[in-house]
Amino acid sequence: MNLNKLWKSLFIMVVDVILLCLSAWVALLVRFDFTGREIPTQYLNAAYYCVLIQSIVMLLVFWWQRMYQFIWRTVNAVDVAQMIASVLLSYALGFIVCNFADVNLPRSVWFMMLVFQMILLVGVRCSLRFVGVFRTTFVRHDADGARVMLIGAGQAGQILARELRASRKVNGRLCCAIDDNPQLQGKYIDGVRIVGGRNCIGDAVKRYGITEIIFAIPTAKEEDRTAILNICNQTGCHLRVLPGLYQLLNGEVSMAAVKDVQVEDLLGRTPVKLDTNVVSRFLQGKAVMVTGGGGSIGSELCRQIAKYRPRQLIVLDIYENNAYDIQQELKRTYGRQLNLVVEIASIRDKKRIYQIFQDYRPDVVFHAAAHKHVPLMEECPAEAIKNNVFGTYHVVRAAEKFGVQKFVMISTDKAVNPTNLMGATKRFCEMILQSRRDSATEFCAVRFGNVLGSNGSVVPLFKRQIESGGPVTITDKRIIRYFMTIPEAAMLVLEAGAMAKQSQIFVLDMGEPVKILTLAENLIRLSGLRPYEDIQIVEVGLRPGEKLYEELLMRSENLIETPNQKIFVEEQSFIPQKEIMCGLISLDNLVTAERPNDEIIALMKQLVPTYRDPEEVNREAEKTLCG
Repeated sequence: MNLNKLWKSLFIMVVDVILLCLSAWVALLVRFDFTGREIPTQYLNAAYYCVLIQSIVMLLVFWWQRMYQFIWRTVNAVDVAQMIASVLLSYALGFIVCNFADVNLPRSVWFMMLVFQMILLVGVRCSLRFVGVFRTTFVRHDADGARVMLIGAGQAGQILARELRASRKVNGRLCCAIDDNPQLQGKYIDGVRIVGGRNCIGDAVKRYGITEIIFAIPTAKEEDRTAILNICNQTGCHLRVLPGLYQLLNGEVSMAAVKDVQVEDLLGRTPVKLDTNVVSRFLQGKAVMVTGGGGSIGSELCRQIAKYRPRQLIVLDIYENNAYDIQQELKRTYGRQLNLVVEIASIRDKKRIYQIFQDYRPDVVFHAAAHKHVPLMEECPAEAIKNNVFGTYHVVRAAEKFGVQKFVMISTDKAVNPTNLMGATKRFCEMILQSRRDSATEFCAVRFGNVLGSNGSVVPLFKRQIESGGPVTITDKRIIRYFMTIPEAAMLVLEAGAMAKQSQIFVLDMGEPVKILTLAENLIRLSGLRPYEDIQIVEVGLRPGEKLYEELLMRSENLIETPNQKIFVEEQSFIPQKEIMCGLISLDNLVTAERPNDEIIALMKQLVPTYRDPEEVNREAEKTLCG
C-alpha cells in the first residue's frame, strides 16, 4: 500500500472510531430521554470501556474484511451486504469481549448501539453513491444529448440503464424502455417507464422524440433479435446493440461494450458454432499453408488457424501489401509463439510453387488464391484461366508431389450452373479435384456464397457510395444473393476441411437469400439517412455474366448431412484424369495462341457442361419470379 492510500485508510479509521463513539453516546441519550445529566456515572464509565473495546475489535474486523478498500462512489448491493456483515461481526465480537470484561450496559442501549452503528458506519460508506444518484436523477440535464430508448429490461438492460443515468461520459438521456414481457410493461427500470413491447417501438420513438435505440437482450433468439432490429431500423434512429450473451457472462455489460448495429445483424443468421476439438486435432502441430493468405478469406483463415497452434503457418500471396498486413497482425498477436512464414509468389509460376512446397513440406493446404471479380473476368478470360485453372493445377500437383495430407480449395456458389467465366473456372477447378480420387492427398472443396465486407464485395461499394452522397447503384432490384460473414465462412471452411474425405465438395448453409435492394436500403438507414430521400437507389442493369439468383447446389446431386448442421456434402462423380488433361491442353493451346475471348469461352462451355448463357438462365428466373 502506498503512502497516500495509507493516510486515507487511517483517516477513515479515525472517522469510524468517532462514529462508533457517537453511536454509544446517542444510544445513552435516547435511553435517558435526551438528558445527559440523568445518565448514571456507572453507565458512562461502562460506555467508555465498551467503546474502547469495540473500537479495537471493529478496526481489526474491518481491516480483515477489506472495509477500507471499497470505492465509495461505486458501491453496490453486494458491497452493502458485506458492510452490514462486517458491522454485525465486529459488534458481536465486541459484545462478547465486553461481557467477559464485565462491562454492564442496559439491554436497550446495546440494541440501539447496534442500530446506530449500522446506520452510521454503513451510511457514511454509501454517502458518495447516494450523492451521485441524487445528482444524476434530479440535477443532471441532457437537453443536447441523445434521447435513448432501451430495448430489453432484463439484467443487461438494467445495468445499461444505471450507467446511462450515472456516467458522466455518456452524453444522452434514457427516455423509455421496451420489453415483450407483459409482466414488465407499465413498470419502471431505473426511473424510466417500460412503455410496451416491440409493437410500440414506432409510436414510442415519436412520442418521446427518440434519437438513439440500444438493443440490450443478449439472450434473445436470433429470429427475435433480427425482427426487432429491423423494426428499429425503420425508425431512422441511430441503432446500437449489445453484442451477445458472452458479454453478460463475462461481466462486460457496459456502454463500452455497446456497438453500432452492422448490416450482418439484420440478416437473421444463426451464429455458427465451430467444433473446436475436431479443428484442433486437424491443425495442431501441422505445417499449414494458405494460398491467397492476404485476401479477405485467406487472412481470416490465417487468424483462425493460428489459434490452433500449428507447427508452422505459411502465408503465400502475390500481393505484398496484403501479405505484409496479415504478417504484422499475427506477429503482434502471437509473437514468437507462432512459427510464421510469408512467401510472395504467384500460383501461376509452377517452378516457384514447387520450390516453396519442397522447402516447407506443408501437411495441410487451404487454397484461397483466385481471381474472383465476375465482370473483369468476362473481359479477361485468358487471365482467369491462367490464374484460376492453371494456378490451381500447379498447386494441386505440388501438393501431391510433396506429400500434402489434405488440400482444401475455396470454391463459390457461382460454380453451380455457372453463367460467367469466373464461375466456370471455379467449377473446372472442382473437376480437377474430382479427378484425383486415387491420389494419396485428400482433395476437397468448400462452396459458399457472398462474403460480407470482403474486398470488392457489394457492402464496401455501397458504403463508399453512401459516404459520397449517393446514388447507391444496384444492378437489378429483383436480384437476390446469399451472404455470410468472413469469420463464420472461415470457421466453416476449417471444420469442413477437418472432416473432408477424398473428392468431396462441401456446401455451407448460407441461410435465407437476401434481396440486394433490401441490403442497400438497410445500409442507408444504418448510416442515419433515408432511402430515396437522402440517398437515391439507382438500377443500372445486370453486369456481364450476372444472374438474378445464385445456387449453392448442383441440381443433379444429393446432399449428405454432416455432424455440423451448417455443412453438407455433395458426393461427386469420378472424372478421369485423362479427360481433365485433355481439357488443360486445349485451354493452354488457346491461351498461348492468344485466341479471341469468344473462342476461350466456347471451349469452357464444352469443358464445363453446366456452363450456360446468363440471358437464358435469367429468362427462366424471370418466369419463375413472375409465376
